[in-house]
Amino acid sequence: MFKLFFTLICCCLCFSTQAADLQLGVSQPQFQAKLLDGQTVLSSAQLKGRVVLVNFWATWCAPCKEEMPAIEAFYQAHKDQGFEVLAVSMDDAKNLNAVKAYAKPFSFSLAHKSDANMAELGRVWRLPSTFVMDRDGVLRKNGHVGDAAVTTEMLESLITPLLQKRP
Repeated sequence: MFKLFFTLICCCLCFSTQAADLQLGVSQPQFQAKLLDGQTVLSSAQLKGRVVLVNFWATWCAPCKEEMPAIEAFYQAHKDQGFEVLAVSMDDAKNLNAVKAYAKPFSFSLAHKSDANMAELGRVWRLPSTFVMDRDGVLRKNGHVGDAAVTTEMLESLITPLLQKRP
């Protein structure tokens, strides 16, 4: 029992250390992902000058599925103002068809973890996890800490002011 408890504590400390490596107000972690269309590659360098939301989700994650419509609605309302979304599925590769089927109604960029290099955002250990970078590529929301839920209210309070600042 003690060994299990000790292992759990060590894992939590490792996650905390990793989460602490991403500091708000510091330049954006670099990333790259091939989208579900199998052709388009999206990178953090391409998104410079845009407000970027990176969301890690899965088809089996109920809270993830609950927030997707809010992300889509906000994206539709603000994409012309420089808002970009990259949603990365954490499903097993064998479930890629289910991921693609679930993703059909969404117009923002979607990728699968097997086709993404997101290492600088750290190990994703909870779902959903959402990160936000401003137009200058500065991290404004660290998905490893705080409330994991993405709501319309959160998007309005965090993203809208970032969109008002022009590059």
